[in-house]
Amino acid sequence: MKVIAHRGFSGVYPENTMLAFDKALEAGCTAIELDVHFSKDGSLVIIHDETLDRTTDAVGFVRDFTLAELQKCNAGTINTFQTIPTLDEYFIWARNHGIYTNIEIKTDRYYYQGIEQATLDLINKHDLKDQCLISSFNHGSVIRMKQLDSSILCAFLVDAKGLGAAGAYCASFGVGYYHPNGVSLTQQAVEECHDHGVKVNVWTVDSLDRMHDMNSWNVDGVITNYCDAVLKLV
Repeated sequence: MKVIAHRGFSGVYPENTMLAFDKALEAGCTAIELDVHFSKDGSLVIIHDETLDRTTDAVGFVRDFTLAELQKCNAGTINTFQTIPTLDEYFIWARNHGIYTNIEIKTDRYYYQGIEQATLDLINKHDLKDQCLISSFNHGSVIRMKQLDSSILCAFLVDAKGLGAAGAYCASFGVGYYHPNGVSLTQQAVEECHDHGVKVNVWTVDSLDRMHDMNSWNVDGVITNYCDAVLKLV
């Protein structure tokens, strides 16, 4: 079972920062989940929310700031300045360390035209297609990625309500992964996915009791804020 660090080692360190990614690696994790948006001038930047308000010392929509402006924002703590990383910067680091990356394209609330192609171009630039998985709650973005490159690994993300016959649904679009919320997932749902050749990565699993369920149900991966504890359990 693959352990995927959710926004890096985000349970302890500032999410989606190079510090959180480094600390996940130090904890022994070699798979990371992160989120991408477009800056005003079309750079792919790693941040979860559509706005800067929650995770930085700035206020406003990510899409309204240039890359130079975004990199003046502190995504760390009062005592530890951390820039908002670019996906390009992250890929250089990931390639050097052999990291597997789940890239969530954040188009479920605001659609960034061309973000799928830009993400694919950057993956190809760094020759990381075999180490990347694309996911989104906007299934249209996932389908668009498969149209651009049918061989790239993709996942449909769903919320806590889940999705009936998820394996059949994913398989019908040639999507090899299903990413459900762990709260409502059942063993039967995992089995249905596996019956259709679809792998299951579950988010966000921080309870060790719930981890035992995931392990006994043979899920393929867990996305967690506390990769150190989950790695020890696994």
